[in-house]
Amino acid sequence: MSFPKDFYWGGAIAANQAEGAYNEAGRGLARTDITTGGSLHARRQVTYEFADGTTGKGDFVPQGAHGKILADEYYPNHEGIDFYHRYKEDIKLFAEMGFKMFRMSISWSRIFPNGDEQEPNQAGLDFYRSVFEELRKYDIEPLVTISHFDTPLYLEEHYGGWNNRKLIDFFTHFTETIFNEYKGLVKYWLTFNEINNTIMFLEFVQKNPSDQAYQSAYQQLHYQYVASAKAVKQAHQIDPNYQVGCMICGICNYPLTCDPKDILANRYAWEQNIFYSGDVQCKGKYPTFAKRLWAKHNVNLDITAQDLEDLKEGTVDLYTFSYYMSTAITTHQQEDKVGGNFSTGARNPYLKYSEWEWADDPMGLQYYLEMIYDRYELPLMVVENGLGAVDKLEDGKVHDPYRIEYMKEHIKAMDKAIENGVDLRGYTSWGCIDLVSAGTGQMSKRYGFIYVDKNDDGTGSLERYRKDSFYWYKDVIASNGAKLD
Repeated sequence: MSFPKDFYWGGAIAANQAEGAYNEAGRGLARTDITTGGSLHARRQVTYEFADGTTGKGDFVPQGAHGKILADEYYPNHEGIDFYHRYKEDIKLFAEMGFKMFRMSISWSRIFPNGDEQEPNQAGLDFYRSVFEELRKYDIEPLVTISHFDTPLYLEEHYGGWNNRKLIDFFTHFTETIFNEYKGLVKYWLTFNEINNTIMFLEFVQKNPSDQAYQSAYQQLHYQYVASAKAVKQAHQIDPNYQVGCMICGICNYPLTCDPKDILANRYAWEQNIFYSGDVQCKGKYPTFAKRLWAKHNVNLDITAQDLEDLKEGTVDLYTFSYYMSTAITTHQQEDKVGGNFSTGARNPYLKYSEWEWADDPMGLQYYLEMIYDRYELPLMVVENGLGAVDKLEDGKVHDPYRIEYMKEHIKAMDKAIENGVDLRGYTSWGCIDLVSAGTGQMSKRYGFIYVDKNDDGTGSLERYRKDSFYWYKDVIASNGAKLD
């Protein structure tokens, strides 16, 4: 195998999907705290209340209302898997597997409950310090996502969220605080999780989005790009050893046919959904095709000369991404379509699909790695990858050969990309311990090597059980990717 001897094998979680303790130790609310559970075909919704006491739920909080936790609704993120209270137990299990790296996120509202305070919440700072110290005890390198779909709800409701330029300053105050606080404990940071989702998932949430919706999405992205760039500069000033990366939702697109219209449509999909964000964060400037994207929806951005200078000076040190599936692009009317959880488009006849309608395509990971490394020539990390599936716990055991097979083929694809010259530094599989699904709010869509006894309705003991994949991954890490069978 081609994996370098210091390769970072590990796993990944997110604070809002795992921690729980949503209202403990001074933490403020985030949007995930007013988000209900869902399913494969029923989208999660946010709950709200109007000034007159009328309550409701929907895809967004309507004008004149504010987010509200309702007594008759179930919010799976409130408890998560209780990582907040069980992190020592969980990290010990990660160490047993031999993890070299653990990707996690910091809940912004645990450090600054509203997001606009000057002084941080000390209890929040202390919690993450304890987590990092526990990881260091086992020589596990933390990889910390600063913003993982966790903007304080107060900032969204009182400032308009990332539509407001003021959030750049709030974010950089947050990053300055944690960069100083955890100097010497954390080396690797990621600014915004799957930053490109703002554009890519717009059509999942809205049917035929308006030009105004695109205006808002591109403006939010611009302010986040600037905030990310300023954070990179800030990190390097505070500690020259800090390594800061972008994090992209990496979906590999293929043209469904060789019709030139499909070929061009596929290229445009790569440009809008993947390269647009990567170019700004890795190259420090907007790509030439940005003007075409903006013109298509009459987008007119608030961009200052200082913004452009910040983008130029704050390029990332590494490119990280999630990879679960590929998708097929076509301009033709197609009857056989994919319609699962955050998956859409034409069905690729050459691939198998999961229960959640995600294409199983390890070669797409190799393709993505080689394409991206050629474009940016930066160190890469695959920081999310895995198979969401329904697991069965019997007599304290979970037999999950389907997960082992999925991951084995994707590890082979990474090995091939490294052999072909890609500088790949790490792999942190998603949901290394079962957690709440971001898309559906389910527990039954499980990714982990560790089974958590919790059901979609919130019942369960929260006990942890090692799956067969736990022991398999332990051997993979110990052999540096050589032992896959």
